[in-house]
Amino acid sequence: MATELRLDPLNGRWVAIRPERALRPDAFVLRTPFTTDAADSCPFCPGSFDGEVVVDETTDADGHWQSRVVANRYPAFDSDAPFVSVNKGPVFTEATAGGVHEVLIFTPDHNRSLDAMDDGEIENIMALLKRRLVAHASQSNLRYTQAIINSGREAGASIEHPHGQLMGISFVPRDVAEEQARFSQFVAGCLLCTAIEAESTSGRRTVLSSDAALVVAPYWSGVPYEMLVLPRHHATHLHTESDAVLTGVGLALRDALRALKAAIGDVAYNVVVHSAPYLHGEPFHWHIHLFPKATTRAGFELGTGVSINVVKPEDAAEVLRNAATV
Repeated sequence: MATELRLDPLNGRWVAIRPERALRPDAFVLRTPFTTDAADSCPFCPGSFDGEVVVDETTDADGHWQSRVVANRYPAFDSDAPFVSVNKGPVFTEATAGGVHEVLIFTPDHNRSLDAMDDGEIENIMALLKRRLVAHASQSNLRYTQAIINSGREAGASIEHPHGQLMGISFVPRDVAEEQARFSQFVAGCLLCTAIEAESTSGRRTVLSSDAALVVAPYWSGVPYEMLVLPRHHATHLHTESDAVLTGVGLALRDALRALKAAIGDVAYNVVVHSAPYLHGEPFHWHIHLFPKATTRAGFELGTGVSINVVKPEDAAEVLRNAATV
């Protein structure tokens, strides 16, 4: 089979599909266990907080926290400064890096992964996420917030306890700006509403479908078993969605993670939420990227920006779909 090139319409980059490379020894890797992050010494477990600033939380009827947001102890951004760019030479430009960096701790249970959580826990997490993005949107120096989950060492996590991160920043990052441009250039309506319609009709790359969201292995998948969680309700910003829609999308993400684990094992993964910048309106459609870390990016990918995917998205979708129904 010849290598296929497929265009990612969200960023304009080519992806190479070459399934034969999956035949290489050790083509896929499971996550490596944490060895020094025992639950009794975890900074995110109840009773272990030492000077952490609790920003917001959800509690049960007895007042015990169920999910919470704390200020990151080692923030990447922590300034009230607005974005101001300064040229310091022919090729030297710098800018102020205003922003906030927070940690969203999903649960008090150190060993309760996101895929294992019940509907109520997902509802709490999504409600807390929305409240924090509403708060960030009200800060005049913040233009965008990147919500992420790094699960596993291979995905960049330094702590095992299930959590995500929220980085509100004073500039619009390149990948989001590229997506904005692609939405603007798409003349047939909303790019992702069109994708939802096309994928629903085809069904070949559908992993999960609910009233709130469609989960697909995108046609342009850059890594094996990559998934895209597409809210069916068209909205530019996550923080303006209804609580019911957000819960439904959160449940779709949880179920996608369950299918991933059932299909290929306990791999590390990254979850990236793309919502429109705060001052930007249409055209945009917020969505969630799920990138399993079953393979590693090597020199070709880093040097060219072209990913080589060793699993056809259609094959990945079938495996994930079957795993989701077991």
